[in-house]
Amino acid sequence: MSTELQFDLDPSVKREFGTLASDGRVTRTAAALEANGISVLRAADAADAKRVVLGLIPDGSEVHHGASESLEASGIIDEVEKSGHFDPVRLRIRSMDRNTQADEIRRLSAAPDVMLGSVHAVTETGALLAASMSGSQLGPYASGAGRVILVVGTQKIVSDLDEGLRRINEYSLPLEDARAQAAYGVRSAVNKVLIINREIVPERITVVLVDEVLGF
Repeated sequence: MSTELQFDLDPSVKREFGTLASDGRVTRTAAALEANGISVLRAADAADAKRVVLGLIPDGSEVHHGASESLEASGIIDEVEKSGHFDPVRLRIRSMDRNTQADEIRRLSAAPDVMLGSVHAVTETGALLAASMSGSQLGPYASGAGRVILVVGTQKIVSDLDEGLRRINEYSLPLEDARAQAAYGVRSAVNKVLIINREIVPERITVVLVDEVLGF
């Protein structure tokens, strides 16, 4: 996350939602996630997260990803798209005509073998919260993808759903809005929010908790 994007945040909000969680808090959160059917792995930093994530994806897998600062910062997107070990859905979509192949693009992005991404908050009770302007990544997270791997810096751990929604609106949105304006010249918005309280398919969702500030 760039310092330029953090500059305008209220210092108290930055401290509350941008500070890494204690080891005890991470341990409690990991146990709650596991109890809710969500697998958890730990990574020391972004480089370690990249090693862990790539080790979970079989060669040749169809892999999709949403726009994610966490994936960008860890180098996972570059590896997926350039290594030749995987079938990257986003590269296929970029080569398609959005006017004439819109339905095909929609179906292709909705149900990949593996969906990579992140979330904006993880509660100590074991719930995941992800916000989106378009919602394109939320369907695969919820049920469309065969497997979901989420890279999450431990600064995203919150006490409960209410605090998670506060984090989204008071911390994540201002930073994403600044990023979107700088990158695309458009404003961002919290148009859709997915809350995952439990996963019923064994080993479908894996959260890689990273002991480094990653993403918004």
